[in-house]
Amino acid sequence: MLNLKSVDKTWTLFLDRDGVINREKKDDYIYHPGEFEFYDGAMEAMQLFSIRFNKVIIVTNQRGVEKGLMSLENLHDVHDHMTDALAGVGATIDKIYYCTSVANDHPDRKPQPGMALQAKNDFPDIDFSKSIMVGNNLSDMEFGRNAGMFTVFVKTTSPDINLPHPSIDLAFTDLLNFSRALTQA
Repeated sequence: MLNLKSVDKTWTLFLDRDGVINREKKDDYIYHPGEFEFYDGAMEAMQLFSIRFNKVIIVTNQRGVEKGLMSLENLHDVHDHMTDALAGVGATIDKIYYCTSVANDHPDRKPQPGMALQAKNDFPDIDFSKSIMVGNNLSDMEFGRNAGMFTVFVKTTSPDINLPHPSIDLAFTDLLNFSRALTQA
């Protein structure tokens, strides 16, 4: 079980993007920076995470690219907008990993652990037993489990999820409430 008191600067935080950091467009994608809207408190949470964790990493499925609905340039524009806004408040994202494949069994598409393995390759000091995956879908939780991480579910898009759940260590209403629990631990 995840003990928030044990989380220190040796830990890594993995975060999903849509529905966690920013408002998700139901059954659609964020196509350009103008559609990207941070959840209330998300920027404050990201500031706290930058202080608390050794690394903060985004892992996001973005199949809209391979579907031809948006370009990689569009995706990078959205990510640049997000990271610039966060940098403006002193929050750091160490790297963003994304999977554009439409194939559910692609090794990099959550819940498969490919993006976590890429992060470990890029940052060898990552220890999955000292990592937390935060997401708003069970596929995020399964991704975390498949990589050997702890999991935190945010109820932003699925407030009625049945708990306890074998794939979820802790659940919070949103990112800010998770960051506050970490701070108070």
